[in-house]
Amino acid sequence: MNEVQQVNDTTSREPSPLSSADYLRDILRAPVYEVAQVTPLQTLQRLSERTGNQIQLKREDRQPVHSFKLRGAYNMMSQLTPAQQQAGVIAASAGNHAQGLALSGKQLGVQATIVMPLTTPNIKVEAVKSFGGKVVLHGNNFDEAKARAVELAEQHHFTFIPPFDHPAVIAGQGTIGMELLQQNGHLDYVFLPVGGGGLAAGVAVLLKQLLPQIKVIGVEAEDSACLKAALAAGEPVTLDQVGMFADGVAVKRIGDETFRLCQQHLDAVITVSSDEICAAVKDIFEDTRAIAEPSGALSLAGLKKYADVHQLQDKKLAAVLSGANLNFHGLRYVSERCELGEKREGLLAITIPERQGAFLDFCHILGGRAVTEFNYRYSDDSLANVFVGVRLMQGQEELDSIIEDLRQGGYPVVDLSDDEMAKLHVRYMIGGRPSKPLQEKLYSFEFPEYPGALLKFLNTLGTRWNISLFNYRNHGADYGRVLCGFELEEGDVLSFTSYLRELGYQWKDETANPAYQFFLAQ
Repeated sequence: MNEVQQVNDTTSREPSPLSSADYLRDILRAPVYEVAQVTPLQTLQRLSERTGNQIQLKREDRQPVHSFKLRGAYNMMSQLTPAQQQAGVIAASAGNHAQGLALSGKQLGVQATIVMPLTTPNIKVEAVKSFGGKVVLHGNNFDEAKARAVELAEQHHFTFIPPFDHPAVIAGQGTIGMELLQQNGHLDYVFLPVGGGGLAAGVAVLLKQLLPQIKVIGVEAEDSACLKAALAAGEPVTLDQVGMFADGVAVKRIGDETFRLCQQHLDAVITVSSDEICAAVKDIFEDTRAIAEPSGALSLAGLKKYADVHQLQDKKLAAVLSGANLNFHGLRYVSERCELGEKREGLLAITIPERQGAFLDFCHILGGRAVTEFNYRYSDDSLANVFVGVRLMQGQEELDSIIEDLRQGGYPVVDLSDDEMAKLHVRYMIGGRPSKPLQEKLYSFEFPEYPGALLKFLNTLGTRWNISLFNYRNHGADYGRVLCGFELEEGDVLSFTSYLRELGYQWKDETANPAYQFFLAQ
């Protein structure tokens, strides 16, 4: 797949109701600051030093509703006639547009009704209500909610406020571009997230009118790349399905007007994976201590990838942190995947002989490299398949070297770092019950976490007792935690536990644990 797609305006289209000059005028006159904030353009110091460029982040998470959507919603609502404002407005949304509409309605004294799917998390429903919006829960998905919103608009003469494909919404989002130029008039590149295209269209049309030498790059999630598909077809097309990880840009079809403007004014479009988005979320946190939602970190992920592909150096680059309305529990996924997105972790499936000491020999081949995860369960007397994560300091080149070392050591290896099913499901399903009866005892251990700590743990443990189960995951904590099963005859238990006491590690006998008995014991 060509991940970086150049944009060429070669398609003949009907003239727009608004010219680029019209949009520039409307952006400059947009009254969004009656409710929105001028958000800071913050330098990401650590990331800038790492990449050799000046990288800045437009902090739209600092808006009262924690996203840029407030700008477009308010700009359109402020232009309604008194009769339209009196009747009220309506939208269908489960995310940032809903909150932007609700706060805009509160500021203007206009009743805003938002139809949200029944599956919308309660935290989002309550956020809309807190801004004064009236919530109608309907349907099991966005399409059903939108259909209901259209029905209500007809019944009650509400004005429907679209999330992106309207000139007034586009112009409202374009005010971000005006601020960018005021805050740094020497930018070389600006990276913009693309879902429905409202933000990208508005900012791009302004930048290209005022400083056309700035390269403006659209960024899409690989599994929601509706603009890329439209560019290939020459017109908006509907994707069969979209990924929901970056739900703020999970749009099946780009808008007609936003497509026209993006096609005309964007210099290129780049797509990024979920893992690369997770890595950008981590970068933002490390530099700002802000937690972006996945779609909010999308443009920074694209910036990093584009700068790497094109070997940019000493350039001034800006991205937009478009939102921070994150489902807190989504951080678990982000934490698991960010290292993979940075090529700082590799996942491997390795076959080792089922003999005493084989596990230790395998770890010696890895040397002092930090093992981030190790999952193993005894299966038969000849071979064992293990799932291993390894910390990388030099990316893919180092992973390739590890794989070669293991193969030369006689260990068959499969690289699972880009295997989505392995990362989403299989890594959590390694194990099960042994295929034959075992005299097994289960122990949990804690030991100080540092490079080589796992290898030292295994060396200290020795090879006298056969390991029948092993689970280890480094989450970046100060202490490593291991769950380990041993084949022990009744007569060995006393000497084994005496040996453990001499090791100096914290340990606990988990053999009677109900989770072990239910899922893993013979």
